[in-house]
Amino acid sequence: MPNVDAAIREAVYALDTLKADGIKLATNVGGQYLGAPELDTLFSVLNERRAVIILHPHRPEPVNRQVMQQTPLAMQEYLAETTRAVSNMITRNVLARYNNIKVVVPHCGAYLPLAVPRMKSLTPVMQANKMVAEIDWEANLAALYYDLAGAHSPEVIRMMLTITTPGHLLYGSDYPYVAPKILTLSLARMKQYLTDEPDLAPFREMILYQNAHQLFK
Repeated sequence: MPNVDAAIREAVYALDTLKADGIKLATNVGGQYLGAPELDTLFSVLNERRAVIILHPHRPEPVNRQVMQQTPLAMQEYLAETTRAVSNMITRNVLARYNNIKVVVPHCGAYLPLAVPRMKSLTPVMQANKMVAEIDWEANLAALYYDLAGAHSPEVIRMMLTITTPGHLLYGSDYPYVAPKILTLSLARMKQYLTDEPDLAPFREMILYQNAHQLFK
């Protein structure tokens, strides 16, 4: 990316020849964000193969280096990047149009639990001003899965369940970006609260492994 033809060749080779379980896409490359019309041909190819896509945030382009120095990327911009890329795909109905694709959103859904209700409330105004077309919310959101890498907690999971279902939540480690010792402690903490919290306990095995097993067959 952003060489779409080369990206298609690479995706076809990875999925058809190497039998990869899925592919990773960055939120943007050189300022070209997911959801851009130029990427529709790539998504068409991925749709034919019923691909699973794992998103990962990149630095925003163009980069405001002063802002990056004041607040490190991982603390702010990565969450904004993920939200921006997924929002772009939703407003263009990318996931509704290519509905064989499944997309794993990282880091507890970034800001999407806050952004989706706001987007829905503003959609009629945006449509009246011809800024967006009709949005198939149900189809777009149905394609999204969410890993729980990062700052997971019972409260965060409950917030995520306002925009998705328990069957779309996946344990995620974020390895190798976090030290193994920290990840081990984090996983133990997750297992504990998924056992202790009565409203979340029924989904414990789903979140820890069953959902991922089902997603990747």
